[in-house]
Amino acid sequence: MDVFNIFKLFVEKTIFYLRLMSKRKSTFIGFIIIISYILMAVFGPMIIRLDLSANPSEAYAPPSFKHLLGTDYAGRDVLMLIVNGSREVLLVAFLTGFITVVIALLVGMISGFIGGKVDLVLTTIIDILLTIPGFPLLLVVSIILSKYLNIFTVALVLSISPWAGLARAIRSQVLSIKESTFIEAAKALGLPLRHIIFREILPIMYPYILVNYLFAMLNAIYSQVGLYFIGALPISTMNWGVMMNLARSAGAIQGISGLHYLLAPMITIVILQIGLILFAKGADEILNPRLREE
Repeated sequence: MDVFNIFKLFVEKTIFYLRLMSKRKSTFIGFIIIISYILMAVFGPMIIRLDLSANPSEAYAPPSFKHLLGTDYAGRDVLMLIVNGSREVLLVAFLTGFITVVIALLVGMISGFIGGKVDLVLTTIIDILLTIPGFPLLLVVSIILSKYLNIFTVALVLSISPWAGLARAIRSQVLSIKESTFIEAAKALGLPLRHIIFREILPIMYPYILVNYLFAMLNAIYSQVGLYFIGALPISTMNWGVMMNLARSAGAIQGISGLHYLLAPMITIVILQIGLILFAKGADEILNPRLREE
């Protein structure tokens, strides 16, 4: 298949799924919210340049036509901070979701498909991780590695424990699928293991993987913002968690005048959360032909 046919197939599939989403208002709204945030993260900083210079005369200015979301304790535009802070938050979320799903897929499929002593070792590791409280573990690791943290290492830290639960669920699905008649037929035909995994098992699990990827992103956003808010991650850049940390440090919680500075990143996170949940809710039905309505 040449490049043109691949591109044509991609466009046709995209249009097909967009039509399905348009029939499910909640899923389509979630999709629009996610796309809007991605566009904001990619193009927003190019349009609204980050300027961290202080302007004390406009400190805690309320929302107005000049400053749509008001200003912070230093007189800086809150909308500017929200837009420029979105890139790091979403990039870490995308990376964390990707790392979490990849590790869970590898461990879950190897454990479920190979079985035996390999399965015993991997399930033991999973069980140990599942008994450790997630956020305290992140807190300890973040403090220990604070000098070495960047976007990629933060994503790695945030992926330490979430993959375990997903790996166990994937293992259970693989154990069920590998007993199916079409898998037995593939083995009887002498098809290689990579064909069975990538052509027979993975396509069935795509909807489930996508939904869990979205929830892994959501968990990553909560975790990183929480770690920045309590000061466990170094404040080297401006993002939503740093904004909440600085708002707390500057006393925005105590007074009404600076409340908009604290609420702006919180509402931004809530809206993104709603978008991810709405989209995830309908993604399984849209991508899984067996669940699709006629």
